[in-house]
Amino acid sequence: MDTEPGPSTRAVHAGLPEAAQGEPFLPGPVFAAPFHLQGPADATRFSYQRYTNPTWENLEAAVGGLEGGETLFFASGMAAVTAVAVSALRPGDVLVAPSDAYPGIRAIAAEHLEPRGVEVRLVPTDESAVRGALHGATMVWVESPANPGLEMLDLVLLANEVHAAGATFVVDNTLAGPLRQRPLELGADVSVSSASKSLTGHSDLVLGYVAVGDPELATALRAWRGTTGAIPGAFEAWLAHRSLATLAVRLERQEANAAALAEVLHVRDDVTDVRWPRVGSVLAFTLDGEERAQAFLAAAELVAEATSFGGLHSTAERRARWGTDDVAEGWIRFSAGIEDTDDLVADVIAALDATRAA
Repeated sequence: MDTEPGPSTRAVHAGLPEAAQGEPFLPGPVFAAPFHLQGPADATRFSYQRYTNPTWENLEAAVGGLEGGETLFFASGMAAVTAVAVSALRPGDVLVAPSDAYPGIRAIAAEHLEPRGVEVRLVPTDESAVRGALHGATMVWVESPANPGLEMLDLVLLANEVHAAGATFVVDNTLAGPLRQRPLELGADVSVSSASKSLTGHSDLVLGYVAVGDPELATALRAWRGTTGAIPGAFEAWLAHRSLATLAVRLERQEANAAALAEVLHVRDDVTDVRWPRVGSVLAFTLDGEERAQAFLAAAELVAEATSFGGLHSTAERRARWGTDDVAEGWIRFSAGIEDTDDLVADVIAALDATRAA
């Protein structure tokens, strides 16, 4: 094709092997710990599953095509986060990371990096705050849109400034995803994501991945994965690849639902601080306190009270229950699913009306 195919076309065909007579479109998962290996150790790519597996390679080719860089899958999003941060940073290095985004990177920084002599600078998801922390930085880690506040950054601008400061630029792209944002094309060195969310979208897998533009970095991350054993299972990788084909259509409905909910929430006087970054399934809003928020969650019939986001089912939670985010007690993080828009909006309105103070 002379032009890049549309998002659904890319998702459906991503990573599929060349058509072969009598073969399935997507090969089934390959289950093996060891593979036949006769002679020299490098006689085949496949020797032992801790290092590689044909099912992973198909999935990594698929997501790599969407992200625009070499991609490696890990056993979880946190395994991917750990691979990027812990494998690269040494005593005396400086990590700049968000104080108000996904708490996993903060936990890694506090529990593993700082005790080993890495200086950690936590800053809000704000361009001026990141800019003010750049002096002497080794790695700059941002999330845009951020979770749970949904703040967004100018990644192109920041990439230029981070590189001018001599640092590596890492972007957590979980909320936007590769069909809406390609951090590597915007100047990031590393794009890291939880594949447990929208990418696989069925709330039944825990996976993560890293996409990079530098082959040497990919080699280093692959060595880390093999040494630490932070590998995906073959069946999980196959399920993820199978799920990928519907990513674009799932995302289209999720965003339509999120937009419709944001519209009706904005005009209510019993809901404040409505946020939706106009990309992805996640929106946020604040109700008057913990009691009202929990009553709303209990009253909603189509919305499951659960953590995580990006699944087929609409989910929501009172985010302050975790104690990891500086949010109001009544802050709701809502993930719009693929229910019919009118049904979902009606359910949310009914739950708000039923719990509204007299």
